[in-house]
Amino acid sequence: MIDATDDVEFDPDFDAVGDPEVSELLTGAVDLHVHPAPSPFPRRLGLLQAVRQAHAAGFKGLIVKSHHHSMVTDVLAVSDAVGGLPIPVHSGVALNNQVGGINPAAVELALNLGGRIIWFPTISSDQHICVHNEELKFPRTAKPFRKDTPTPVLDENGAILPEVHDVLDLIKAADAILSGGHMGVGELDAVIRAAAAKGIEKIIVSHPNFVIGAVPELCREWSGLGVKFEHELCMYDDRSSFYHWELDTMLEYVKATGVEHSLIGSDLGQLNNPLPVQAYRRIVRGLLDLGVSHDDIRTMISTNPGELLGV
Repeated sequence: MIDATDDVEFDPDFDAVGDPEVSELLTGAVDLHVHPAPSPFPRRLGLLQAVRQAHAAGFKGLIVKSHHHSMVTDVLAVSDAVGGLPIPVHSGVALNNQVGGINPAAVELALNLGGRIIWFPTISSDQHICVHNEELKFPRTAKPFRKDTPTPVLDENGAILPEVHDVLDLIKAADAILSGGHMGVGELDAVIRAAAAKGIEKIIVSHPNFVIGAVPELCREWSGLGVKFEHELCMYDDRSSFYHWELDTMLEYVKATGVEHSLIGSDLGQLNNPLPVQAYRRIVRGLLDLGVSHDDIRTMISTNPGELLGV
């Protein structure tokens, strides 16, 4: 087993200690949304460094994500190369153009190799493509790629496509997490309802107010179907290129859906953005300063994501 404290200070901005009150709260945290290298998008840290920094800060689990390829094999390869990782680290596959869109074969492969999450289209969703150049501040790939084309989940009559049902059945059989990706509210509502009807219990909507456009009242309705809502640190940390809102916006959603349906993920790893652990420290301190209780913070950063990941 590696010593997880090795080279965590490789990035001079990494702080393994920080605010004692925040550090205590981060013990046991789980980040379900880390973006390390390798990726076509420029990244600030690699997979192993992300794991070591999280472990040094007391985290008990991670999910790493690429918009372009399944990172399940990256996790397996890195773990094998260093003799095992110090905390559970998982991934899955995002159903974008680069893996064939809504591709049950790609889902089956990722899950059979130990994947724990399936993201419905993100950069290849119609909603993402429509707003990409207007408001996203999204990174550009280091090398040019062909433009993404919309990956539909509904037919011309608004019914769920057969391959979507196939994917949902695979998620259900594996007890995996379903993430709605960056789909708009129409497609997302249809997939959520189809998933709930099949008995899928682990459903996440990430950054409902970013790209997706889901207002708190709609999120409250989805919470009745068991959906949990992941609020991304990168959108509330003013050092981030994705910074959009003050924390009162996050808390408006938390109030609408309930803390029991809310979780926090970093959505970080991009070049020139804060490190994931840095952002947790900044935002947890901000929540404390706004009067959010220790119990509610633990629920959002540890209990809820931990239950989804099974750690």
